[in-house]
Amino acid sequence: MEETAPIHPAAVIFDMDGLMLDTEGPLIPLFAQAGKPLGWDITPESVMRTAGLDDAGMRRSFIEEYGPDFPYDRIKEDLGQLVEMEFNKGIAHKKGLLYLLDHLSSLEIPMAVATSTRRERALWQLEKAGLLHRFPVLACGDEVARGKPAPDIFLLAAERLGKNPAGCVGFEDAPAGLLGLHAAGMRSVFVMDMIDAPPEILSMVWRRCEDLGEAAALFA
Repeated sequence: MEETAPIHPAAVIFDMDGLMLDTEGPLIPLFAQAGKPLGWDITPESVMRTAGLDDAGMRRSFIEEYGPDFPYDRIKEDLGQLVEMEFNKGIAHKKGLLYLLDHLSSLEIPMAVATSTRRERALWQLEKAGLLHRFPVLACGDEVARGKPAPDIFLLAAERLGKNPAGCVGFEDAPAGLLGLHAAGMRSVFVMDMIDAPPEILSMVWRRCEDLGEAAALFA
């Protein structure tokens, strides 16, 4: 029988971009803006396919689509400047985030961030979003050998929390992250941002919620 009662996990581990922070959607026009002066038409679909991937995974995705001449490093450098200008004034939260974080805090459930973003950038984004103080534990893309969909980043977060991965719940908005949580042996909660997960991945998901606020009812 499927478990329906609220649970009290050992810890909750959150993805960052697209899950807690509204940062992935705004990347679509910024990628196009970075590519255009160099003669590359970067489509929204190309950007969406990289959701949840670390830098190496993004590089592979763009090279596979646009060919070996695609100037990934130059575009990524220009993109970084555009992102900093876009988000310097602040980064919007996804719906229900603070309600969920407050609920988990009231239950004294430890929390961590597991993001494909490199640590320096992750700290900057969480600070701009006013969330850095909420997460004493971070596991970042430049701190593991393999990015999502490998489980490494989630296992590192659990290790830094001092918790058994099997007792943790992870939140993700992208198929790559859901695969990583499954491989880590963690229950997963899927809150879709830009792309849905295919049926074979959805079959691995513990719960699916429309927004983060709705997910608060999963925990007691």
